[in-house]
Amino acid sequence: MPEQKHPRPPFGTQGEGVQALSMHIVLAPDSFKECLSAQGVCDSLTRGIRRAVPDAIVTTAPMADGGDGTLDAFLTLGSNEERTVAVTDPLGRSIRARYAWEPAAREAFIETATACGLELLSVDERNPLRTTTFGAGQIFAQAIADGAQSVFLTIGGSATNDGGTGFARAMGYRFLDASGKDLPEGGGALQKLAKIVSPAEQPWKGCHIVIACDVDNPLLGANGAAAIFGPQKGASPEEVVQLDAGLANFADCLARDLDWDSRDTPGAGAAGGLGSGLMAFFGGRLLPGVEVMIDAIQLEDKITEADLVITGEGRTDGQTLRGKVCAGVAKTAAAHGVPCVILSGAVDGDFRQLYSQGVTAVFSISPGPRTLTEAYAAAEDDLAAAAENVVRLVE
Repeated sequence: MPEQKHPRPPFGTQGEGVQALSMHIVLAPDSFKECLSAQGVCDSLTRGIRRAVPDAIVTTAPMADGGDGTLDAFLTLGSNEERTVAVTDPLGRSIRARYAWEPAAREAFIETATACGLELLSVDERNPLRTTTFGAGQIFAQAIADGAQSVFLTIGGSATNDGGTGFARAMGYRFLDASGKDLPEGGGALQKLAKIVSPAEQPWKGCHIVIACDVDNPLLGANGAAAIFGPQKGASPEEVVQLDAGLANFADCLARDLDWDSRDTPGAGAAGGLGSGLMAFFGGRLLPGVEVMIDAIQLEDKITEADLVITGEGRTDGQTLRGKVCAGVAKTAAAHGVPCVILSGAVDGDFRQLYSQGVTAVFSISPGPRTLTEAYAAAEDDLAAAAENVVRLVE
């Protein structure tokens, strides 16, 4: 662990010319998926910290990495306001979706999962051969119509594998088969894609577009969009092969018709290829979602004078290093020589590489074997207890 750049006297000590100092702790966790929001995690951690050190200075910074919950994190910042728009869900049904709007800078923050997310569907409805990102494109269209000068798109948690073709359709792109007919929605049709037609009017030109994603997978192959994420979206092994072939044909068409080839770009496979499509169709810049969030909430400024950083997630394993919140927070803390502890609902697999990335220690909050239902029910109290123990150890 790097040496602290801002050495301080021990907490609570005082001597000649030295006043007692309160411990300063920064809380920067991700949400615990399907259990607690990032703000909820912060609240529980704070409760435990106060039991150990009542006068501790606690700075909360709810985090996200481009997946579920990123919009809620953005809505806690500055003067962002919530707006809603009528869109369609992944299967074309009418819903209303939220996005954040910052009026002074004319910035829109769009969590695409609010229109094309997996959580909008029941398990029986999941079908990446049919599901579409069209609704997410409708949110983008509204933001552009509102005069957005910057758009931040988070693309985690999708139910889709259409390469962003649905999103692009909402902005006027057309996708034709060999006979010149428009393809149906969904990733299942991409094998028949023969031509991409760009719209004559492109009102997003000049808009700064950032794509925040929570994975670094390429578009195709064994680590690609279909193979890694297709099964959780409802694809059978045979359909995974079909979807991957469709994305390969899609990539060929992008290279030919738009002179764009991002198939090997890290993150191109995010959200069923939406990452690749947004770069190709709209000139978006793809960044790790945690980096976008760290910059947006000015986390580095919050950490600079901290004595301890606590982050957390529902599960810590080898995937944590691949663009997840805990790894990004730890890296930021390490740059300032501040210890960083991860508190997770579960710890599994080879997570020890995190130590070389600035993580001081990793702990599971569970005191013993539990069912998932029991773990969810006890999460708030377990987080508080774990935070109390950590702070008592370092106080």
